[in-house]
Amino acid sequence: MTVDRLNDRSPWGRRHQYESGAGEVYAAVDLGTNNCRLLVARPALDGFRVIDSFSRIVRLGEGLGLSGELGDAAIDRSIAALRVCAGKIRRRRATRTRCVATEACRLAANCNSFLDRVIAETGLDIEIISASEEAWLAASGCAPLLDRVHDRAIVFDIGGGSTEVLWLAVPAVGEPEVIDCLSIPAGVVGLSERFGGHSVGEDDYAAILREVRLALVAFEERNAIRHAVGLGRVQMLGSSGTVTTLTGIHLDLPRYRRDQVDGRQLTFAEIVAVIGRLRAMDEEGRAAQPCIGRERADLVIPGCAILEVICGLWPVGVVRVADRGVREGILLGLINGDRPAPGGL
Repeated sequence: MTVDRLNDRSPWGRRHQYESGAGEVYAAVDLGTNNCRLLVARPALDGFRVIDSFSRIVRLGEGLGLSGELGDAAIDRSIAALRVCAGKIRRRRATRTRCVATEACRLAANCNSFLDRVIAETGLDIEIISASEEAWLAASGCAPLLDRVHDRAIVFDIGGGSTEVLWLAVPAVGEPEVIDCLSIPAGVVGLSERFGGHSVGEDDYAAILREVRLALVAFEERNAIRHAVGLGRVQMLGSSGTVTTLTGIHLDLPRYRRDQVDGRQLTFAEIVAVIGRLRAMDEEGRAAQPCIGRERADLVIPGCAILEVICGLWPVGVVRVADRGVREGILLGLINGDRPAPGGL
């Protein structure tokens, strides 16, 4: 694949804080296969400050793997969430807005009619971005959590419809560079529907492990990542509901708290322990976990399988957890006036 230098004004190393305020206002909407998310922020010297946010599980990709189309109920849920986003954007008087859609809309045969309905009913103009741009945006949003001690990084995002993996060079000074990236059509929603997320048996769990590993092997071989891991050069950064959920469970949080999860490190031993706990529960037990809930109880085990493969293939030993990603990458790009890297990454 083509490897491009990140934009000279990209947001590597920047961070953001939460604060209300006036002035220029930017909005980012990320419509994924499982979630609809919004951030509204104003620029600051260190990146941006969030003045409003929204997140709702919509399961836009529900049934997509079987029908090839977005279902009516999924469309209705998504448009209802997007109406909320549009209302917040109007109330905050955003001066620039970017709305993106990812894997579900990339795959759905009826996506254009869905997006026409979105703009007619909410006023939001949603663009479908490539898998490589999705990965770039997620990495940009997570970049402040990268350290400069390790000169290589694996950054991954386990989504509802796909999983993105990036291999980065992280110099002691200057901006990291993307060496390679990969998007595989394995996300928690699709895998849950195919392998029965409500009750994933040993055989189905093993089948998910095999499928994901097979999809990652060529990426590993062409980049020799495992060799770099053995030399102690590699850090790992995970951005997804899976890693944030597992962190919340590991911490025994009575409710999910971003400030307790974002930026925390989770050892592979801790990951294995939490996965073991979750796999020993039935769906009711998982739904009772405050960091999971009923809406996501069937998605967590497929996510665990993807994470288990990533950790097994690249035994870094610890992953830094990011409760941030595409929305933050969009915001920083809007604030800096950046355009996406040509052709994605």
